[in-house]
Amino acid sequence: MSPFARIREDILAARTHDPAARGAVEVFLVYSGLHAVWWYRLAHALWRRGLRFLPRAISQLTRFFTGIEIHPGARIGRRLFIDHGMGVVIGETAVLGDDVHLYHQVTLGGTGHARGKRHPTIGDRVIVGAGAKVLGDIELGHDCAVGSNAVVVHSAPPWSTLVGIPAEARPRRGAPLAAAAPSGEGIPEQPDQADFYMI
Repeated sequence: MSPFARIREDILAARTHDPAARGAVEVFLVYSGLHAVWWYRLAHALWRRGLRFLPRAISQLTRFFTGIEIHPGARIGRRLFIDHGMGVVIGETAVLGDDVHLYHQVTLGGTGHARGKRHPTIGDRVIVGAGAKVLGDIELGHDCAVGSNAVVVHSAPPWSTLVGIPAEARPRRGAPLAAAAPSGEGIPEQPDQADFYMI
């Protein structure tokens, strides 16, 4: 996929996730979350070629202008949307799937001083609420929802909702497995009715 096609895809994802987005031009010009992702892609490409100083310099310059710090060593899937963005930190060994949605003040951080994989792995279509911290070499399965200000230090299976300090996982409303239990009218909940905890 060409860089321009990626940019179009990112803009469409932003307009899908954010009801305040009024048009493609506005999203392209003023959405700092997208700007941070686009600069990350350049820095990551250089990082993969073995460069270290220049990608880190790009990362720090991007943080200065956007308030979002994405380490160039992180591996990020398609259509990441960072809403509002200020204070987001994504660590060096973090892995994010496709269609991940992060709110402001989210940290995908490490624990301890050991080298190697020390940041979380986030599945596809995961949403992480404002102020949440996901710490350590843990894995959140596809379609999880992390509540605002939660501190997640343990892995969770797909379709989990994680809330609290430390966060506890429970099945997410609308999960395919939970859908076996009918709602009040005998109709299983659908995925678009699932918990998102955008508090």
